[in-house]
Amino acid sequence: MTPPTVVFYISGHGFGHASRVVEVINALLERRPDVNVEVRTSASRWLFDLTVRRTVRVSPCECDVGVVQRDSLHPDIEATGEAAEAFYASLGPRAHREARLLLSCRPALVVADIPPLAFAAAALAGVPAVALANFTWDWIYDEYAGDWGDARWVPDLIRQVHRSAREAWRLPMFGGFDGFERITDLPFVARRSGRGRDDTRRALGVGTDDPVALVSFGGFGLEGLPLGRVARASRVTLVTTDVPGHVVPTGATEGPLARRTETGVVAVNEHALYASGWRYEDLVAAADVVVTKPGYGIIAECIANGAAILYTERGRFAEYDVLVREMPRYLRQAFISRDDLLGGTWSAGLEAALAAPAPAEHPRLDGAHTAAERIATYL
Repeated sequence: MTPPTVVFYISGHGFGHASRVVEVINALLERRPDVNVEVRTSASRWLFDLTVRRTVRVSPCECDVGVVQRDSLHPDIEATGEAAEAFYASLGPRAHREARLLLSCRPALVVADIPPLAFAAAALAGVPAVALANFTWDWIYDEYAGDWGDARWVPDLIRQVHRSAREAWRLPMFGGFDGFERITDLPFVARRSGRGRDDTRRALGVGTDDPVALVSFGGFGLEGLPLGRVARASRVTLVTTDVPGHVVPTGATEGPLARRTETGVVAVNEHALYASGWRYEDLVAAADVVVTKPGYGIIAECIANGAAILYTERGRFAEYDVLVREMPRYLRQAFISRDDLLGGTWSAGLEAALAAPAPAEHPRLDGAHTAAERIATYL
């Protein structure tokens, strides 16, 4: 009997979409090691090579445009409109090309986080498709459409495409999902560290009792943060990857895991981190607080690994308000203005995050296994 195939379409917007789908893929292959997994995405290939526990086929695909970002805190609304208009004006030909690919591998299921192209292609190929996400792009674009002029039709087109999906598996802290006829709520999908907090700190050269803040601004990065100034003014040890958002090559050679700069900042060598079997979630688990902009992935990791969040504004992005509203339910948190973040005035914010009370709720974190079980029903 030919092993079943599942095709995952993953947005290339940042790291969050890819990192949570990797958790689902790992849970699926743990449950059904016979399944062939195909991934279509514009996300960096290294993330899959280094974090998927079995061999999967990853092929490049411009499956959506997301939001064009100047950096992690500054979306470019005009450029996003231009990119979305061009992409969705050609959705028909794109969907037909993808449908031919789906017909060639005959998958049992298409899973999308959350490119509309996946649903359009699956409908043409006669393959069931499901959504797995905490937001949808039509909802994000509704915030911008009034500024887009001739491209204001894009959100409505996306909602029409959603109607062809079999169902949507909605993650916590959600927004959107108009057009889906059947919606099922899932628990958090979150990456959890498998290492002891003290072991990670010792590997980084950080004291086990020292207050530690991990500076994390995702795939888009944030240049120019005055980390040295912050480190000199605070009792908190700052940890960051040496080049935020840089591409880690497959088969990266080992080296020192971290170095302490002359200002006291601990700079983690991501090449060595992954080559030595460590993962980013290990850094989250070793931190007392994560300094970041709100995003589903980093929030879920902080919940799963017991870290607080010191968050700042992320610009005009509809998800922000939902995440800020929901965060206090699940984790310790505090706010820092963008001016204070960029100006290096962090001490008050860090102390507020460290002193924040424990959250009232402890949510389920088995969303990856729940999704894998649901995928298995299609096989």
